[in-house]
Amino acid sequence: MSRTDKTKPLWVRCAEHEHRAVHDHRRGPCDLPPRPPRKDTGTRCRWEYTWFGTSCCSGPNGRAAKKEWGEMNRARNRRDRYAARRAARRAALRAARSADREDID
Repeated sequence: MSRTDKTKPLWVRCAEHEHRAVHDHRRGPCDLPPRPPRKDTGTRCRWEYTWFGTSCCSGPNGRAAKKEWGEMNRARNRRDRYAARRAARRAALRAARSADREDID
């Protein structure tokens, strides 16, 4: 696989492989889109991608996905940590102010 193939968006990679129509006519007529859409259309009939042996189109996998998830988790943890520190500083400041007021009385 060349480098340009692996950087294509998921919908492009999936469109390049075989796909087949899956019909569900239990609750009405066929509402299959004319060609596979980029996003889920919420229709009963849909396009399904056949198995092609590798996981190139089956979503995030491997080292790049783990790195991306790690970056997102680190950012989320950092936000939580900063928020907890702000809350602790505010609580300490409130406690110090209330202690000062008690000393004045």
